[in-house]
Amino acid sequence: MSTPTRAADPLRHLALGDSYTIGEGVPEDSRWPMQLARQLRAEGMALEPPRLVAATGWTTDDLAAAMDAAQLAPAYDLVTLLIGVNNQYRGRSADDYIGEFRQLLGRAVTLAGDRPGRVVAVSIPDWGVTRFAREHGHDAAAIGAALDRFNALARAAAEAAGAAFVDITDLSREHPDELVEDGLHPDARQYARWIERIAPAARRALR
Repeated sequence: MSTPTRAADPLRHLALGDSYTIGEGVPEDSRWPMQLARQLRAEGMALEPPRLVAATGWTTDDLAAAMDAAQLAPAYDLVTLLIGVNNQYRGRSADDYIGEFRQLLGRAVTLAGDRPGRVVAVSIPDWGVTRFAREHGHDAAAIGAALDRFNALARAAAEAAGAAFVDITDLSREHPDELVEDGLHPDARQYARWIERIAPAARRALR
């Protein structure tokens, strides 16, 4: 008699970030990690609900502290990382940001079972183009230039580590009105645009 084969365990996704990952202002099922899971499940992948370690307002050091406190259980099959907008918003330097980002990236690789190919970093969207920025008198050009610098450093760090980097910043600039009520955070439509880019990287990582 043949031994029945056991179904493979479902894949596990750990999403690390801030308000963009937690989906400030959108329903839970509209958060981009949830949209990503739906997309991949529709393609036949078995995924557990994503584990989110993210909150509105977090900087790189806030995320690091939250990871220290969280009961994380590696190895995760996919780890995503999107962090840094609040570093820029609070006027912290790019040098400080990238030092802490590299540490978080290293931890993400460890949580992915020391498999850097299972890590996907996502760029910081440009909040300088939003209604919130206009209404509060922020300098859109200065914000955009600062975030371009942050993102260039993050891309270089991710590529050096062997992780993927997905740039969604141009989408935030091309669709500045796809926002929730606060006029600052993306709505479900914009997150769906992100998924068109994040999903291919996630598929490659999960292979």
